[in-house]
Amino acid sequence: MSRAEPLITVVIPAYNYAATLARAVGSVLPQLDAGPAELIVIDDGSTDATPQVIESLLAEHPGRFRAIRKENGGLSSVRNRGIAEARGDYLMFLDADDEMLPGALAALAAHIDAHPETRMVIGGHEALEANGRRRIHLPGELPERPFDRVRAYLLDKHIGLTNGACAMHRQVFERGLYPEHFRSAEDIPVFSQVLAHYSCTVLIRPLALIYKHADSLRHQFSHAKAGGLALVDEVFSPQRLDEVFQPLKSDFYVQRCLSLFRSAYLVGESGAAQEYFRRAITEDWKVIFRLSYSRKALRLWLSGA
Repeated sequence: MSRAEPLITVVIPAYNYAATLARAVGSVLPQLDAGPAELIVIDDGSTDATPQVIESLLAEHPGRFRAIRKENGGLSSVRNRGIAEARGDYLMFLDADDEMLPGALAALAAHIDAHPETRMVIGGHEALEANGRRRIHLPGELPERPFDRVRAYLLDKHIGLTNGACAMHRQVFERGLYPEHFRSAEDIPVFSQVLAHYSCTVLIRPLALIYKHADSLRHQFSHAKAGGLALVDEVFSPQRLDEVFQPLKSDFYVQRCLSLFRSAYLVGESGAAQEYFRRAITEDWKVIFRLSYSRKALRLWLSGA
């Protein structure tokens, strides 16, 4: 029996991606009928030729996808707009410089048909490094207990989640949308709440080709610093993670401090690095035994930076 509505909505956020957007759209369009799925391209106030690329694609593929242009608000605002506009039960967010691999939507539809209870399907992806090396990343087995899943994701890094390689049911966003005041790591609070409170399954095949870019360390740190330690409170806000998961908050706070410390250290922001290390050691004095961090901190203090 054919569906009146799509099962899956693919959302492609586009901000100044004129050079790669057609490639991303072209990877999805041939698969829409197999979903069945719909495609929405959302231009987040681009200032390059992205609007012209979208117009050209609409003319070339009339009626095959929807396009929306909005004022610039960041990636979270685009994803939230996509959630509001989607007609499908499940949503995928594909970056405008990545590609959906052939057969991905058909595989997802078959998986959902076999596991109708799932609220997040975690697939694999192929990563194309800046040096041309291509690697396949497949999901491992998920821990059965939600607490263990969240710990494996946030602290142990045993669960890798990539937008474009997973599909989430619209129900999971009832606990919280993407936080629009963050410009990086905005998906961590959402992925955490899904792993904590909803049925999740794995699909052992690559769904997307992810292009890895050699962003400068300073660029990466500037985005991470903007969210800073506020990310911890966002992830562990009661609407996202209830009291069962709060014992993980302290460890995640320390981990976030050390991650920001390392980034600040690498870009030469000594004052910020010292502050992040001080916060980490104040939260858990045993950090001093993590030598890869404490040695760097000691160098900073000895240098008088």
